Amino acid sequence: MELATAAAGVASAARPCTRFSSPRAVSVSWNNCSLASSSRSLSTSSASTSQRRLPIASAAVELREATSGGGDSVRVTKTPQPGSSVKFSVEVPTSVIDECYQLTLKEYGKRYKVPGFRPGKVVPENILINYVGPEHVQNATIEAILKRTLPQALSSVEDKALEDSVRILTKFDDMRNSFSLDDVFRYDVAVDVSPEVRWLSEDKYKNLKVVVEIDDAVDAEKAAEVELKRRHKALGLLKIVAERGLQVGDLVVLDIFAENIKSDGSKGEKISSAEATGFHLDTENNDSLVPGFLGSLIGIRPGETRSFPIQFPESYAQESLRGVRAQFTVVCKELFYRQLPEKDDSLAEKLLPGCTTMDEVRERILERCKEVEKTAIEQATDNAILDQLGKLVEVDIPRALFQEQGQQLYGAKLLQLQAERKLDKDQLASLSSQRSVQQYLEDEKENINRIIKQMLAVSEIFKSENLQYSTDQLVKEVENSVAEFKQYNQDYDEDSIKQQVQDILESAKVLEWLKENCTIEYIRR
Repeated sequence: MELATAAAGVASAARPCTRFSSPRAVSVSWNNCSLASSSRSLSTSSASTSQRRLPIASAAVELREATSGGGDSVRVTKTPQPGSSVKFSVEVPTSVIDECYQLTLKEYGKRYKVPGFRPGKVVPENILINYVGPEHVQNATIEAILKRTLPQALSSVEDKALEDSVRILTKFDDMRNSFSLDDVFRYDVAVDVSPEVRWLSEDKYKNLKVVVEIDDAVDAEKAAEVELKRRHKALGLLKIVAERGLQVGDLVVLDIFAENIKSDGSKGEKISSAEATGFHLDTENNDSLVPGFLGSLIGIRPGETRSFPIQFPESYAQESLRGVRAQFTVVCKELFYRQLPEKDDSLAEKLLPGCTTMDEVRERILERCKEVEKTAIEQATDNAILDQLGKLVEVDIPRALFQEQGQQLYGAKLLQLQAERKLDKDQLASLSSQRSVQQYLEDEKENINRIIKQMLAVSEIFKSENLQYSTDQLVKEVENSVAEFKQYNQDYDEDSIKQQVQDILESAKVLEWLKENCTIEYIRR
């Protein structure tokens, strides 16, 4: 028989978490909440759940007293913890305990109709407790005390406590077992707070020097040549090669088999990730091939099989294959060459609709590539600045902030995959599971921490330089984000979206300011 009594601030002890009203409406949780019978000697131990502990000098421990309505004080010992967390050891006087106990009984008396007593008639304490059950009265009283005293205990950090980060460290079972109406009630609670950003340089972000590496692949002139060649090839006709072997420029269809080579030179297990059947290889686009693979196939003819060893480089994209020695067996199934049309003005319209000459085709393709190059350089510059900022600060990242940022990144990733139509409903449901989210947080821990450091550094600069963005910008971007969530039937929290948009707008303003006030060097690679 569980009861939630709003007037006394009581919630069912069967639930693993409860909420209390404070200026920031912070969520509170504890572990191992369950019910057990007890008598009037209602009591709780202060044993806490497992946690990281750090030796704290006495000067780092603050003792406060929060006065209750009756004049007695709730004693609070405040101790900094790792991860921008603060632990509060709370001692509640018997006067507060008795007030919460009496309010709990009063609320039960209003809500329950005890046989033999008319509505409104005061039910003797012992009869009411026996009717409701002493264990329920005890649990409700404990929760009433927590709800009454938690805001007082956390008042010193209410302006910087992170939302949904409050956690009661003392187990509920321990509270219940040692609770007494005639003795001080003790419990420990912790909360994550906004972390301090410590700049590693005296200049902080002033006189920032940034080196931006630009990949040759985004060079507009080279990209335009590649794009024109791609369009030209697309207009060619594939012809079967009959009287020669493979040469660069051909398109070949292959069956590829691979086995691991053991240290003694014998063949080992199959390397499934390196195998393929009916693999179409355009020999002009061979950047993704293992070095030496194409060279080993030059001259191969349809129906021919070749076997050769290759060692994957240590820098290979697939981590599991780095440094692996493999024996490849390749069967040539089909071989083609392209018969390309003459590149003259008559081909212009087919290469790029709306163009009448080859010069116009080249000019318009180059214009598009210059736009891509400009965007790529701007993005590379932003990334380089943010990377540099992240290296200039130290932050003790709180767990709550890590969880929130990681979940936002994972949600954005799922939204992108759905927008690209790479996920069906079942796949989306699987990837949205708590297990998948936690796996992502573990795998991307380093990246998430890096982003948080950048974000906090940006926020510091935004405030220090008194930068601003317009309300119209904020409203418009929030509306666009909400519309995108609705388009893909995704759940969303508008307050969270607003906060994310604010972070993006702040970042844009800070990056704009830094570009005008730092030294940037561009290097081609």
